[in-house]
Amino acid sequence: MKNYFKHIIKFSFAIGVMIMISSCEKYLDREDESIVSEAEAFKNFTNFQGYTEELYHCIPDFTNAYWTNSWNWGDDEIQSTARDFHFLCKIENGDFWGWQSEFDGWQAGWMDRNNTNTNDDRFTKSLWQLGWYGIRKTNIGLANLDLLTDASQEEKNLIKGQLLFFRAWFHFQFIQYFGGLPYINEVLPSDEPLKLPRLSYHEAAELAAQDFRAAADLLPIDWDDTAAGTATLGKNQLRINKIMALGYLGKNYLWAASPLMNKESTGNTGYNTAYAQKAAEAFGELLNLTESGQAGYSLLPFSDYHLNFYTTGQNWQMPGSTEAIFRGPYFGAHGSTYGTAKQYQPAPILTDGDVKFLPTANYVDFYGMANGMPIEDITQADTESGYDPEYPWKDRDPRFYNDIMFDGVRAVQGSMPPEEEFNRYANLFTGGSYRNISTGSRTGYLLYKFIPRTANKYDDGYGYGNNLNIHLPYMRLSDVYLMYAEAAAQAYGSATGQASGYSKTAVDAINIVRDRAGVGHVAAEFLGSLDAFMGEVRRERAVELAYEGHRFNDLRRWLLLIESPYTLKKSVEFDRAGELNTDDPTQNRVLNLREEIILERNFSSKHYWLPLKNVDVNMYLEFSQNPGW
Repeated sequence: MKNYFKHIIKFSFAIGVMIMISSCEKYLDREDESIVSEAEAFKNFTNFQGYTEELYHCIPDFTNAYWTNSWNWGDDEIQSTARDFHFLCKIENGDFWGWQSEFDGWQAGWMDRNNTNTNDDRFTKSLWQLGWYGIRKTNIGLANLDLLTDASQEEKNLIKGQLLFFRAWFHFQFIQYFGGLPYINEVLPSDEPLKLPRLSYHEAAELAAQDFRAAADLLPIDWDDTAAGTATLGKNQLRINKIMALGYLGKNYLWAASPLMNKESTGNTGYNTAYAQKAAEAFGELLNLTESGQAGYSLLPFSDYHLNFYTTGQNWQMPGSTEAIFRGPYFGAHGSTYGTAKQYQPAPILTDGDVKFLPTANYVDFYGMANGMPIEDITQADTESGYDPEYPWKDRDPRFYNDIMFDGVRAVQGSMPPEEEFNRYANLFTGGSYRNISTGSRTGYLLYKFIPRTANKYDDGYGYGNNLNIHLPYMRLSDVYLMYAEAAAQAYGSATGQASGYSKTAVDAINIVRDRAGVGHVAAEFLGSLDAFMGEVRRERAVELAYEGHRFNDLRRWLLLIESPYTLKKSVEFDRAGELNTDDPTQNRVLNLREEIILERNFSSKHYWLPLKNVDVNMYLEFSQNPGW
């Protein structure tokens, strides 16, 4: 169903409260229709769901929003020097204005773009424009629920639940970056001046929580189990359900509990335990449903861990499997093949292209040992953990081997020209052929979490015929376990903190995630105090959710973004000692292991929040700019 309204809006907060257009996707097998009245658009479930479907196309695919894609803005990743147009490069210089399209001549950023719509073009999706557009669309839908007369109560609940979820989700996405904003929960008139003041973070989060909670109470666990969902049986995985609403209810509360958001609202730089308790309760409710089998979500076995992030040879099947909780649509097959797939490998050694994203050595240090112990200093031997700086790749957390390519790992599986044979195994030692600050590795590591080892020009793993589909979820189940661990620990003051009605403690939740990867449990020495345990909570989030777009906001909400060592980006430097062991690169001995600072980011307190657009803050006095900007 297309073109419910005649007018096109200009996407921005300033205009996001004006007349809207919706170009809805067809729902079920309905014929395309011309412009229709509101009474017709909202009269039955098929029509109203057609209206609602467009909200799904307002979710940006940050993984594939451009030819190359930047979404890791913390201490986790650094870009090659060949280009500097991505937002990451601007962040390195403290220029947080760079998220705005006015400061992005390439229009490469997924948060803001000039040309934005709700069709299937991945290049025209951005959070700022489509978020405000989506909020107004949800409010128009909610205001017209009384027109939905030809529908069962179940169908009415499905429509209302989706609209409430999306209204809360878009507001949550905004406030986590910008702080408290007006929470728009009604259709604002387009012919009256705006006077909505900025709310505190907690005030906005409370309103989002009301919407998330109501959505969770209205929506089913699985659309396939509803009468309405049988029309699209087996194709309802992306439709908003109770588990998604509970997940974001908990996340919204945990963010409100976090030091940055608590400080913005109360001046207190600690956790807000009341919000942490609410977060733990919401996550506990979700986890009871998944662990009991009532909801069809579960952690993937580690042998299938990559299915969280990419599929190959499966006819463009969307990644996520049983673990992805919330994902947006994938806008067209083959979108990630020649862009995202190539941005992690050195050129011209393994592929072409000049923009490369590299894992920083300091972040890779978070991947501890297989026994679960952290590595305190990569240059020093540690008898307790078993770490040996002469064999730095040995006995590491299994996720290290899944995510990171290190020196000596086989990079090409098939045939190569004889003159290139020396590049079959990663030459990531200091001075190696893979090391190149312009189009290669600046750090001594490569990121392979989101691509198969065959994704190079020799094996052609990213070729069209291999159906490589890279698409990251916004939320997956292991994230929920780790958010529960943080919330329960902060709510009840210890590693054994536990939500009422849920059987597992904070440390149990971390160990569940570690068990999947075959990593040792949190050691007893980290269970004696809340501060010690939180160090392991933060490290576990760093490893399990590495490079999935969480780190920047985690550092911000923990009030760590501007603190050393989180402002540093480092490379690992070393020499090979003896002949390369190509059968087991973890056994390769190295000499002169050290880390060198590539970059130190000069941040101040203003960098905890992104600056709002000047055109918006100049609309009226009550809508103020963030401090320092």
